[in-house]
Amino acid sequence: MFLKLITFFLPWPLRRRALVNWFGFKIHPTARIGMSWIFPKILIMEEGARIDHFTVAIKLDKIEMASNSIIGRSNWITGFPTDTSSRHFKHQAERRAELCMGTSASITKNHHLDCTNTLYIGRFATIAGYYSQFLTHSIDVMENRQDSKPIFIGDYTFVGTNVVVLGGSKLPSGSVLGAKSLLNKEFLDEGVLYGGVPAKPLSKIPETAKYFSRTEGFVI
Repeated sequence: MFLKLITFFLPWPLRRRALVNWFGFKIHPTARIGMSWIFPKILIMEEGARIDHFTVAIKLDKIEMASNSIIGRSNWITGFPTDTSSRHFKHQAERRAELCMGTSASITKNHHLDCTNTLYIGRFATIAGYYSQFLTHSIDVMENRQDSKPIFIGDYTFVGTNVVVLGGSKLPSGSVLGAKSLLNKEFLDEGVLYGGVPAKPLSKIPETAKYFSRTEGFVI
């Protein structure tokens, strides 16, 4: 904890060096972390990756951010690491507490990401708006134990504001999840607008929609 506190208050060039040398993190020289508390067991940030101010990421096996991926400010990212003596999740030997982001994927601000199991966010995907919850774990009432399932958010997807996404869910590539929706299952059809509580297919998305063919993560 003492080393973490020292590291937190260093200016970024020195902080990056400390994170690499003291904690073994892999941070590209062009990547950057703002005034945020980011201490998973493994951190990989490729070229141009960025974490903005006031985000907390703890109790994770790994965060892996591909090139130009972004985590905005004031996000809360937690999990339940696998290197623990706790009885929780002992029945899930393959579980990994990870956040994995593809190239130019983006998480905006004020979201809660529970990465007790793997949360994968694909290339050029956007977790938009505010106050969304991604919950990979819950209680299995039949077995009376904690349980977890991964969440998969496909490439070139758009996740609207204030949604809830539960473990075992999949949003297919090229799709949209409407605002305030509940995604609680795996969908397979790409290029679809999903929405509602619980979410269901609502309409096809026109192939001419430019969001789904862009080559830069930034949307003007």
